[in-house]
Amino acid sequence: MSNSEKILKTLSSLIENGILTSKDIKKEISTDLKFTRDKLINKFQLVSREEFEVLKKLVQKQELIIKKLSKKKKTRKVKRS
Repeated sequence: MSNSEKILKTLSSLIENGILTSKDIKKEISTDLKFTRDKLINKFQLVSREEFEVLKKLVQKQELIIKKLSKKKKTRKVKRS
């Protein structure tokens, strides 16, 4: 079902139910769009920018630790030889 069909269906159901004021229609459409937005956010498992930045910093820190450990391992192999 296309977006235009959904909007028309919502509008027709609102009119059928006796919601005739523009304020009520606007509120109902807004609520429907918010619900659709939240559904998409959950479907795609999106995170906030703050959560992303925190995770990014953790990954960068881990990369540094891995590099340091790999350098130590290389120096130990050289010393043993």
